[in-house]
Amino acid sequence: MGNISIWQLLIIALIVVLLFGTKKLRSLGGDLGGAVKGFKNAMSSEEEKKAIKENTTDDTVNKADTTAEKAESKDKQ
Repeated sequence: MGNISIWQLLIIALIVVLLFGTKKLRSLGGDLGGAVKGFKNAMSSEEEKKAIKENTTDDTVNKADTTAEKAESKDKQ
């Protein structure tokens, strides 16, 4: 009931090509590929920003800890 044979897929593909034409399908594929690339680039740049923000926060905390330790050691002397 839910099985689609290769012949049925070929007939559907032929009908789609006849309706839209190869040029329109080719441009649609290119547009879709460009959209996927743009999405991937946006996601990777967001991850990079998040990593930089986390590293900056960690460095700030480490610097504050070091400064506090130096102040404590001066107070002991």
